[in-house]
Amino acid sequence: MKKKILLIGCGGHTKVCVDVILGTEKFNIAGVICKNKKGIFNIPHIGMDKDLKFNLPKIISKNAIISKSSEINSGTIVMDRAVIHQDVKVGSNCIINTGAIIEHDVKIGDNSHISTGAIVNGGVKIGDNVFVGSGSVIVNDVKIKSNSFIKAGTLIKKSI
Repeated sequence: MKKKILLIGCGGHTKVCVDVILGTEKFNIAGVICKNKKGIFNIPHIGMDKDLKFNLPKIISKNAIISKSSEINSGTIVMDRAVIHQDVKVGSNCIINTGAIIEHDVKIGDNSHISTGAIVNGGVKIGDNVFVGSGSVIVNDVKIKSNSFIKAGTLIKKSI
């Protein structure tokens, strides 16, 4: 029996999440929580943020490659064609977006977003609340402090 899941938000990223969630064949989408009372697709709008009390599952696309030695915490979504290699630790409530590559021994803090096509090389440590823009590359063993914003296409060669 499939678990029921609620989605928070009705924007473009939610639309992509719907495809990944349905593709896992593990969940039925019971509804969306957002300001737009029309919802998205044919998924019913069932409330606003203030109405929520919930547990957040981790969602992993069947089209992602995930090492068995990696650890991915609750609330995180791993999108299509993302690659997560050996001994990676991904915090809670993260987005590992389409085509992102996370190499060995990387640690990613909570609430961080690794955007489409970003490459995080081995041994990198990323703090909490970090945004890594599309197509960015972070070289080996770099440390990214919490609350950092890395714009799309950036090459990071030293700790920030």
